[in-house]
Amino acid sequence: MLVKTVTGESKMRKAVTVLMLLIAAFNLICDAIESPQYTVLHSESDFQIRLYRKSSWMSAPVRDISFKKATRNGFHRLFQYIQGANLNFSRIAMTAPVLTSIVPGAGPLHSSAYFVSFYLPVKFQASPPLPLPELNLKPYAWDNHCIAVRKFSGFARDNNIVKEAEKLAISLSRSPWANSTTSESDIAYSIAQYNSPFRVIGRTNEVWVDLGFDDCKSVGLATY
Repeated sequence: MLVKTVTGESKMRKAVTVLMLLIAAFNLICDAIESPQYTVLHSESDFQIRLYRKSSWMSAPVRDISFKKATRNGFHRLFQYIQGANLNFSRIAMTAPVLTSIVPGAGPLHSSAYFVSFYLPVKFQASPPLPLPELNLKPYAWDNHCIAVRKFSGFARDNNIVKEAEKLAISLSRSPWANSTTSESDIAYSIAQYNSPFRVIGRTNEVWVDLGFDDCKSVGLATY
């Protein structure tokens, strides 16, 4: 009986070890994937001003009252797209971040509209494969644009993203960019998530707020 128990515990330890190694490997892969290129224009202890280059994204529009549910819904459709649910049947490598942009109060009962977006790898930047129509995805081309960014750790959830966005707004209100948030976009802010859901510690998230491009050009550049 003792021998069987010890053997069972040994198998359990091996299984846990294998699982941890798989998660670690998955996290290393996620840390090495492509991301949009940018230049840091200004940096403070609690926020950065970045200039992002032109880039192509694929976006999933979602209406929901929950950021978490909207992100899950949108990413599920985007994941199908990169796994081959496109007119070219192309498999597309995962990139980071997964970006959820929030348009507050745009739906019934003050629900929000969201756009969950996937940055296309360099290989597909010039000609993104068209998604299958039933996925309801839309290609989106970004021009050069300026973004205020605040980092935060842990999981991005409905109960902390608003607080992090408010902290960024307070930081900007005390800076030269106090009046620089663009009025051309309906998006209040975006949440960028860089890690797989399997990663529990050392997670990186960011709040993004679009700024007027002219304000960026007046700031000295510091290459990132």
